[in-house]
Amino acid sequence: MRFLAPIALVVAASVALGACSSGDGEKVITIGATVSQTGRYAEEGEHTRRGYVTWAEWVNGERGGMEVGGDRYRVELILYDDESDPDRTAELTERLIEEDDVDFLLGPYSSTLTARAIEVAEGRGMLVVEGSGASETLFTKSYQNLFAVLTPAGSYTQSALKALAERGAESVVIAHADSLFPTSVAEGARRWAGEYGLDVLAVEEYSQDVTDVSDIVSRFRNLSPDAFVGGGYFSDALLFVRTAKELDFSPKAMVLTVGPTDPEFTGELGRDAEYLMGPTQWEASMSYRGEYFGSASDYAETFKKRWGGHPAYQSASATAAALALHIAIEEAGSLDIGDVREALRGMDVATFYGQISFDETGKNAVKPMGTIQIQEGEALLVAPAGTAVADLIYPAPSWGDR
Repeated sequence: MRFLAPIALVVAASVALGACSSGDGEKVITIGATVSQTGRYAEEGEHTRRGYVTWAEWVNGERGGMEVGGDRYRVELILYDDESDPDRTAELTERLIEEDDVDFLLGPYSSTLTARAIEVAEGRGMLVVEGSGASETLFTKSYQNLFAVLTPAGSYTQSALKALAERGAESVVIAHADSLFPTSVAEGARRWAGEYGLDVLAVEEYSQDVTDVSDIVSRFRNLSPDAFVGGGYFSDALLFVRTAKELDFSPKAMVLTVGPTDPEFTGELGRDAEYLMGPTQWEASMSYRGEYFGSASDYAETFKKRWGGHPAYQSASATAAALALHIAIEEAGSLDIGDVREALRGMDVATFYGQISFDETGKNAVKPMGTIQIQEGEALLVAPAGTAVADLIYPAPSWGDR
């Protein structure tokens, strides 16, 4: 069995000590998570891991731990590689609770894996605070222990489609993988297209293990839509862009989830990434600010000093999830799960990631979604209008003119 060892600097330890004293009398809070380091979600899982580690090192270093009921606690992380596999996620989540005896859980990457983690955790009365499971279905099951800091998937394309409609787009085609998050994205895209007067010419579903999308792209090319929406993950986004260029499918706009916001995306595609759009949970250019980490740009600097590069929004989401748990624990003044749960339910706090306030289903209902467009190699925020730092370029040039 492959495990990702407990991680990082001041949070390194091989076994969970629980909320108790370590050998030298130090009090410890143990927090566990599964994060994909191999398999389909390895790219996004690494961003998630870095976000958790950034928070843990910050809280243990800069803040000297967490203050709970007058005592100071060091945070200890236990992170396992779930191999991007739902069954492995369930197995390791159970291990974290039953064998490692963690005090709290943070979520894995993706809605599919989060669904398995919360199934296990809910049955054992364990809290899960997460920043990567956006599917609307997660919040329809009356879970009492799931709290998500991110904007739900159904709203991912809202600001993009609104901006495109305002620039004259009239039609859209949608493709999505057949798993929870992409399906929610596609359902939301259809809803927002209708809201903004865009004609949905076609919707295509594909296997989440897809390696060839030429049939879908060919059908879309023949429909001549103004805009294309792709609901999937990093590898899907790369595949659709490369296939679109190969088959000369040049819609006036391409909106792709996950890929364009990842700093590695432009490196993979070079000039072919120009003008592509992507929904974003967070960007360093946003005006968000809070007591912890300071502004969005302050957080980006903290992250860059640790990891040497700009944070993807998945890293910021992971840090924000850990921070929400941190704030709730300190607000509760207790490590009792019931007390922390109530603190989460009553939370309404401004942070570097945006406002965090959970509704009765556990989702963050107050944070809007942004949209970036890659311009001259940079992912620039172009929507919504009040937060944009650059003008949307529409229509995009054809492949031969990029």
